[in-house]
Amino acid sequence: MLCPRRCGVNRVSGETGYCGAGSVMEVASLVVHRGEEPFLAGKTGVGNVFFSHCSMSCVYCQNHQISRHGGGIEYTPDSLAEQLLAFQERGCPTVGFVSPGHYLPLVAETIRISKRKGLTVPVIWNSNGFETVEALEMLEGLVDIYLPDFKYWSEDYSREYSDTPGYPEAARAAVKEMFRQAGPLVIKDGTATSGLCIRHLVLPNDIADTEEILRFIASVSTDISLSLMSQYNPVYKAEEFVLLSRRLRPSEYWKAVETAGELGLLNTLVQEPDSSPDHYLPDFRKKNAFSDQEI
Repeated sequence: MLCPRRCGVNRVSGETGYCGAGSVMEVASLVVHRGEEPFLAGKTGVGNVFFSHCSMSCVYCQNHQISRHGGGIEYTPDSLAEQLLAFQERGCPTVGFVSPGHYLPLVAETIRISKRKGLTVPVIWNSNGFETVEALEMLEGLVDIYLPDFKYWSEDYSREYSDTPGYPEAARAAVKEMFRQAGPLVIKDGTATSGLCIRHLVLPNDIADTEEILRFIASVSTDISLSLMSQYNPVYKAEEFVLLSRRLRPSEYWKAVETAGELGLLNTLVQEPDSSPDHYLPDFRKKNAFSDQEI
């Protein structure tokens, strides 16, 4: 019952639901990731835990090998807590769980153990946004930074391109709950310590209905930080879908940036479309972030 699909399976008895996850955490990769947002990665990088399996099936998924096919190394909360502490020892300013929703109770226990053993750096919940409020309530006081995607506004497109009925409604509720728990993003000495930052991947042909998503975010609070991503590529099965079969045009991306500014979402991190995925433009926190000079 962890995600809005509510499969109702009993993993302890060996059943698996839509995501394919079992009763033990499967970790596909443990990596110091330097390509995250600058206020998360610092000079060292985020100590990221990439989980196998996923509650969505995006036809353009960049990590489809692990999200759809599983595999990886099994970890208990105790053993994974040791890995988080190792990231901290290496100088990572933050540690993050990527696509963790289907293992939420085990991840929550991992965080508790880590903090008892001396983890002090902020913990990031990096998710697809397809979550229930009841599940997120289990993380209150454990997660410092929420980093969800907001993929679609349209129910039809979320079904067609991610096989995820109910996504828009779930994402809206999740964003509100995350903001209630964590509030606006707080950055000290260049590194985020707490708060919410929403990621939005701008899709070709405005499949995501970006303006509607940004309008909703602004209605919750214009203090919410936004990471507008321009790195869409037609990978995995995307070339089979005509509206997703090309890269994003710079004009499409800059229209999204302009819309964010018009809606008052000034805490917005933007990318240079010609050098995506990891080239972020400077001065994310300036209130004049949408001046002609910066664009």
